Amino acid sequence: MRALPFRRTAAAAPPAARRIIRLNNGFQLLFNLLWWMPVFYAYQRDAGLSDGQIFGIQSIYYIAFCLFEIPTGVVADRIGARNCLRAGAVVMTAANLVPVVSASYAGFLVHFLAIAAGRSLTSGAASAYLYEGLRAERAESHYLRAEGTARALGLAAKVGCWPLVGPLMALAPQTPYVLSAASAAGSLGCALALPRLAPGGAEAGADARRGRRGSLLRDSGAALRALRASPWLALLMVQGVAVFTLSRICQVNLFQPVLLEHGVGESTHGSVLAAMTVAEAVASGRPQWLGRRLSPMAWVSVLSVALAATLAGTALGGPWAVIALLCAFAAVTGFVYPVQRKLVNDAIPSDAPRATLLSVESIVDRGVCAIAAVAAGAYLAAGRLDALLWQSAAVTCVLIPAIHIALHRMSPEKAAARRAKRAAFSTSGQLPVDSGNRAAPPVPEQPVPLPVDEGAAPRP
Repeated sequence: MRALPFRRTAAAAPPAARRIIRLNNGFQLLFNLLWWMPVFYAYQRDAGLSDGQIFGIQSIYYIAFCLFEIPTGVVADRIGARNCLRAGAVVMTAANLVPVVSASYAGFLVHFLAIAAGRSLTSGAASAYLYEGLRAERAESHYLRAEGTARALGLAAKVGCWPLVGPLMALAPQTPYVLSAASAAGSLGCALALPRLAPGGAEAGADARRGRRGSLLRDSGAALRALRASPWLALLMVQGVAVFTLSRICQVNLFQPVLLEHGVGESTHGSVLAAMTVAEAVASGRPQWLGRRLSPMAWVSVLSVALAATLAGTALGGPWAVIALLCAFAAVTGFVYPVQRKLVNDAIPSDAPRATLLSVESIVDRGVCAIAAVAAGAYLAAGRLDALLWQSAAVTCVLIPAIHIALHRMSPEKAAARRAKRAAFSTSGQLPVDSGNRAAPPVPEQPVPLPVDEGAAPRP
């Protein structure tokens, strides 16, 4: 696999591709702008919910997210990614209004279940639409930057908006939920403005699937067959699950315990989180800083080990060093995300149900995170935070190189070389003989598409 030619200036994207990128940026920013995120715990406490009820709802939310992922990915492949984005935006808009209407246990439960449904509708469809849309416009070399920029803009919006939540709640307690619903409605506008993809894109595939007799189970089976037929794709997904699990556990579950362990008070946690978000946003929008020396697969492996080393370092440093390491951890996460997403998208065959396969990765990711969160809670309850950090780093440093070696051995280039050797042997050795005692020509192998690198010329 060639290194990512980040330094090479890619040709400007055509107008249709630029429109897709702009609308995707707007959709990702507005859809994920949840104003209530920093205050939902206090809001539910003020509404009379106990800690047991609040965390019970969160547990149900994560389970529901996992259960919704596969069927919503299949739906996206059947009705088209664009229609699935629209449906997700509608569900998210309604979900954010539920606590305004009913600030009760039942209301918050419905709210989080609807949030899970809305996010699962878009988790695979958004990436699938962007990738297929740019490929249809022969601008697929711009996918990596577009994916990273959309993520960076969404993170930057959170940094700018979350500090305003406190003053806005002083005016009206329901303001964060109303603003979240307004943002989701704005994302619906972006989804409605998304153009229909050119023939051969994701929507054309969806139309063909609608024209065939079949069921959701058949589409799910097609996704599983694609995984079974491509160990390369399956291993890339495992690599992504390993990276994102480490990232999410640190930034969500271990963020506050690490700071408290080193004497950083709760009053500054919001500022530290904002600094981490800025670091991740900048890195997400600048994947070209990685350079061209390594292949995308190698960059993901190197950055994963860097994540592990940074996490282990938080067990040793003082307060300021820990804050700096957490910001570095967030920046590395920002670099990894768009590169890993591009690797997986490039490895998915063009005729495979893309959104369903991306949902498979997402559901495994969240399932592993759920297990890791339980383990992290057990370590924290036993007062073994440092042991958790060191052991997590050690497991990562063993697992990621092993996955990298396996990926290298199964890469399309290696497979092509093995086929070439077999073809050469067949040509020079004894050829199959048909019934007429004539040497039968060897059956040509089907070419395996190589992953497309950032900046490379689009395929004709």
